[in-house]
Amino acid sequence: MSSTNKQFADKAFELLKELDRSSQTIPAFDDDGVRQVLEEIKAIFKENVTQASCYSSSGDRSLWPLLNYRHAALQRNKRCLLAYLYERMQRIKALRWEFGPIIPVDIKQSLCEPEVHFFNNYSKSLAAYMRAVGDGHGIDLTGNLRPPKSLYIEVRCVEDYGKFELDDGEVVHLKKNSQHYLPRSQVETLVRQGILQHIA
Repeated sequence: MSSTNKQFADKAFELLKELDRSSQTIPAFDDDGVRQVLEEIKAIFKENVTQASCYSSSGDRSLWPLLNYRHAALQRNKRCLLAYLYERMQRIKALRWEFGPIIPVDIKQSLCEPEVHFFNNYSKSLAAYMRAVGDGHGIDLTGNLRPPKSLYIEVRCVEDYGKFELDDGEVVHLKKNSQHYLPRSQVETLVRQGILQHIA
């Protein structure tokens, strides 16, 4: 077999390895890598169509192993590409649970436009579901990802946020470096967004 055949699906597998090795929450979408894999899929498909027509006209069985090999490479490329996209989609879903409905700017820069659209749709669906459950009152499923040790926590404001109204109507002014003792369920989102810092 030619040296090019030995390299089938290498780029697709490399996409998965880079995603797995990344220390970031979600690395930047690899447009070039995905494009190269799609071009390889098209090239393999064209070669197989050409050889399949030769096979059907001549009946030469010596072409059959190469056709099968290319088809297996094509399927591997597709599986790797789908696994890459699926893993990114799972990480994007996890962002909604970790940071709430607003993606931090540094992470948003790593997403492509369809991924941002997917995040927004997922966020809307989750919000609609949370409003629908809980006897008409709604339940914030993202609030307590881990069982709380106490109902109130001490927090320090990392940046100026302004007024923050609690469920009981009390208004708290969140100024940079100010410390507050607040209900955990109401400030967890601000802690995850980095506006407040939990003081242990």
